[in-house]
Amino acid sequence: MSRQADFPTIVLPRLARSLALASVLVASLAPALDAQAQQAAPAQPVPVQTPAPAMRALPDFTSLVETVGPAVVNIRVSEKVKTPAGGQKLDPNIEEFFRRFGIPVPRGGNPGGGGGDDDDTPERRGIGSGFILTADGFVLTNAHVVDGADEVLVTLADKREFKAKIIGADKNTDVAVVKIDAAGLPFVKVGDVAKAKVGEWVIAIGSPFGLESTVTAGIISAKSRDTGDYLKLIQTDVAINPGNSGGPLINMRGEVIGINSQILSISGGYAGISLAIPIDEAIRISDQLRATGKVVRGRIGVQIGQVSKEVAESLGLGKATGALVESVQPGLPADKAGIQAGDIITKVNGTVVDQSTDLPRLVGIIKPGAEAKLEVFRNKATREVSVKVIEFESDKPATTKEEDDSAAAAKTSLGLKVVDLTDAQKAEMRIKGGVKVVSAEGAAARAGVREDDVILSVAGTEITSAKQFAATVAKLEKGKQVNMLVRRGDVARYLLIKPPTTK
Repeated sequence: MSRQADFPTIVLPRLARSLALASVLVASLAPALDAQAQQAAPAQPVPVQTPAPAMRALPDFTSLVETVGPAVVNIRVSEKVKTPAGGQKLDPNIEEFFRRFGIPVPRGGNPGGGGGDDDDTPERRGIGSGFILTADGFVLTNAHVVDGADEVLVTLADKREFKAKIIGADKNTDVAVVKIDAAGLPFVKVGDVAKAKVGEWVIAIGSPFGLESTVTAGIISAKSRDTGDYLKLIQTDVAINPGNSGGPLINMRGEVIGINSQILSISGGYAGISLAIPIDEAIRISDQLRATGKVVRGRIGVQIGQVSKEVAESLGLGKATGALVESVQPGLPADKAGIQAGDIITKVNGTVVDQSTDLPRLVGIIKPGAEAKLEVFRNKATREVSVKVIEFESDKPATTKEEDDSAAAAKTSLGLKVVDLTDAQKAEMRIKGGVKVVSAEGAAARAGVREDDVILSVAGTEITSAKQFAATVAKLEKGKQVNMLVRRGDVARYLLIKPPTTK
């Protein structure tokens, strides 16, 4: 056999033996090599083993809807309004949106530009929601849903329809109570707002755009959201649209914890931020409305502002808290108690005033005639002042047509509704008198008077108050054109108004 042929049988066995010896040598040296490597290499962090979060199924709202749904109602309102002949009427849902956000409701004119005779006819003004509070027919809703209504129709989930009576409404908190003549009705269970937590699931049931028994869901986004009104509200991301107003906000236990009242939106539609009135506050208001038809609030007679960080530091207050007294109304309780402009009210009956908007809320819930203990910061020192609370008289019940005589007279003759200016507003505009226009219709609107205008004089008579304005207007000669000095912004002008020939 040739040497070439012998290579596989001779050389390969030798190579195998060499490889075997090498592997034994490497194995014997491995521990030492590993020790050297560990000393040379930096220590590596050991990852912390965290348990995987427990996976939860999405909530099922069907039982909540079945339980609470029968107690949720649809509310439709109508009002007798003057519509020019040939005018066009708006969709009721659009009108509800206008009213909710304080936008004057267009009444539509003659498309051809010509005039027409006024026609007093019932016109559907809005659609809202509500929920049954008691088995005998008391229904809770928003004040803006029934504001100005001549007729209120309540439709139950079982399609029964009732004419409702407005028991009372409070514009400051946007709470209203209406009553239907029925018994044995399904009613809601009231929850504890204090136990509600940010992040928990909630649902709303209502009639957005008139679509009855609509259910939407979301979470509580924030509690005690300060909007500057008499109540701090619950913020959610539940889809709320015009028509949902007055419907219930419901937790996962089937309890009502709020009344859906507002949305924050640029377009007017749902934009992810909805606000609800806490149910405990709503019940407190509704109890007063059911008892007396109105809400009585206290006041002490001060004009207040927010305390800035810079002001707090300069005064030695420490932090921006309390309500800064900007002016004191002469002869009212705060003035009699010695409170001065520049004082900072930090507590009311032991409750801290975090910000200026807290003061009217805390004073407002005190019964008129009772004394309030105020903690006042002045000249780097704190003192306690006792103030006797009086009734906030300008807070009238926002019922259908139950206005005071002066406002009704002014509105009847010229189509105007006015209110007194505060001392601070007069000081800012540097005027001694005048009244602010709340709404303008009829002859005044045709002459160019607008909401928020300030009326300084009528037919040469200076105006000092809403009551005096009403008396002045009542003496005007029927059908005779009258001049009215009106201020808009910094500009004052005369407008000529022709009162109607009949009243």
